Amino acid sequence: MRYPPSLPLPRPPSLSTLPARRQFHCRNLSTVSTPPTTLPSPHSPPITPDNSFQKALKEHRKSRARSKKPGSAGLDPWEADDGAWEIVCGLEIHAQLNAARKLFSYAKTSFNESPNTHVALFDAALPGSQPLFQPSTLLPALRAAIALNCEIQSESRFDRKHYFYPDQPSGYQITQFYHPLAKNGYIKLLPTDGVDVDLDGRDELVVGIKQVQMEQDTAKTTHAPPHHLLDLNRVSHPLLEIITTPCLPTPSLASLTLRKIQHLLRFTGAAVLGMEWGGLRCDVNVSVRPRGSPPSLLNQRVEIKNLFSLKVVEEAIASEGRRQIRIFEAGGEVKGETRGWDQETKETVRLRGKEGETDYRYMPDPDIPPVRIAREVVEQVRMGMPMLPDEVVGRLVKGEEEGGFGLSVKDANTLMGWEGGGRVGYYFEVVEEVKRRLRKEEGGMEEGKKESRVKGVGRVVGNWVIHDLASALSTNSIPWAQNPITTTHLSDIVANLLLQRITGPASKFLLQTLVSTYLSQIQQSQPQPTQQPPPPPVQLPTVQHLIATHELLVVKLSRDEVDQIIIDMVLNPPAEDTQAVKMREQYVSVARQLQEEKRKGGGKKAAALEKKLGGLRMWWVGRVVRGVGGRVEVGGVEEGVGRVLGGVVEWEVGGEEKVR
Repeated sequence: MRYPPSLPLPRPPSLSTLPARRQFHCRNLSTVSTPPTTLPSPHSPPITPDNSFQKALKEHRKSRARSKKPGSAGLDPWEADDGAWEIVCGLEIHAQLNAARKLFSYAKTSFNESPNTHVALFDAALPGSQPLFQPSTLLPALRAAIALNCEIQSESRFDRKHYFYPDQPSGYQITQFYHPLAKNGYIKLLPTDGVDVDLDGRDELVVGIKQVQMEQDTAKTTHAPPHHLLDLNRVSHPLLEIITTPCLPTPSLASLTLRKIQHLLRFTGAAVLGMEWGGLRCDVNVSVRPRGSPPSLLNQRVEIKNLFSLKVVEEAIASEGRRQIRIFEAGGEVKGETRGWDQETKETVRLRGKEGETDYRYMPDPDIPPVRIAREVVEQVRMGMPMLPDEVVGRLVKGEEEGGFGLSVKDANTLMGWEGGGRVGYYFEVVEEVKRRLRKEEGGMEEGKKESRVKGVGRVVGNWVIHDLASALSTNSIPWAQNPITTTHLSDIVANLLLQRITGPASKFLLQTLVSTYLSQIQQSQPQPTQQPPPPPVQLPTVQHLIATHELLVVKLSRDEVDQIIIDMVLNPPAEDTQAVKMREQYVSVARQLQEEKRKGGGKKAAALEKKLGGLRMWWVGRVVRGVGGRVEVGGVEEGVGRVLGGVVEWEVGGEEKVR
């Protein structure tokens, strides 16, 4: 076709710049949303008038699960040690690369933009338009291939994969079937990944990566009967297809593999959108064989398309495995086909017969030259790679004496799982700042004592980041990207707590005060219709300022002063404070019972009474600390409570001792 004179070559313009009459009328496409008119099915959940559809749907699915036939309960055949069958899985993972441009045009990549607003001429397959490979899309693809331990090929080529479907305007997809970007990679599933199956004495499971190839994405189809709407924004989005070898023996390991690859892609910045946003999709190849068969024996596989979550991957593999076993045990034959997943019935359903290479009519794309990558480029990308998740988790769980941080495996995986590991850097910075602050404060101490004060900092900061800070943000609906608590704020809170300058309740108060201040400033700085200029950015007070303003520093009291405060609260509570009198009498009663049991020789009952007595003591500790505004050290209060209550018991029981 001839381009209009106003459109420069060779850069294809966006279709949004063309007159409206020339955009999609030749293809009868529409972007108007029409409410679907769907008749209720006898298998559909009941329609409720109070907008509780999701709840009704959940109950409906539960009732269907309860009504399943008895044979579906219990262990699956591949889970039982004496099972006659074993399952074999392979994954095909499609990840949307983190790139600014599409794979074969200058159009920008987009997410949730208005339909058909980021479409170049080639994306719509207009006659005469040509693909123009964007080298910038190679960088995230190379990062992913290196993270997957693949062999980067010096030359890769693009092929045309022909099939006719409305979401493919050109009638073929451009991919790398015969000459992929990378081959022969692997990842390792470790105990820190949550592997809970027997690995025959091994401490890891190696999952092979057959190849990694670049390809273009298809359009987004919205079915709204009687209309079928196409959004071409997604056409030619750069995709990375990761194909594993058929080596996964259980659905749970397949799910773990998918989760680990997703973490790798996010951590390296190769793909930032996960399955929850549609930026990563998974197809699964499933076959079964008699247990004990040689690894080379692979029966006919069945492909399950477009699985959208880790849980669904497990459910679909298990369901398809059971279906194939039933067919074999009935003397039938499994046919190669493509199936989908029915979320309501929890079963796979046939979509179409399985196409082969001949059906797709693969051919080299004559319009795209080979992609050649120099070894120096690969090494440059490798040198700029961040520490990979396995290394990070290993360092997090390693003991502090070995240069690690001493976190539990659960906490390390939790930290890695948030924002694709985005909170790990924050955690590292807080730990280093706290240690630096502690060493600075203890500069005059002996070296051994100085180092002993910083032990355990990794676990303390981990608790704050994973529990306290995460809870404060979640409770107030603040996303991590808008986290107002800087590393300086959190390190100041933790350092003051470890230096025993503030108490635990005071530290929690400081965190909540910072979050509340942020929320109030955000509310006050909302731009008004006539407000000029825009409001200034939010600025939070320092932790030291809040400590001074609210008088939160720990008060240094002598032993006699602490004891006197406790005596006043235990022996001379206000007349209306009946709870204090009740708790004191209960403590004395339990102490008497404990003495009786000890005279009889102790035992389990004595141990239970001792535990109950400890709980009552801690009630008094909390009461005393709150009574003085949380500004005394809990350790000194706990010792004082023990002394005073011990004196009360001697006085009540023996009638001779006085409370000092």
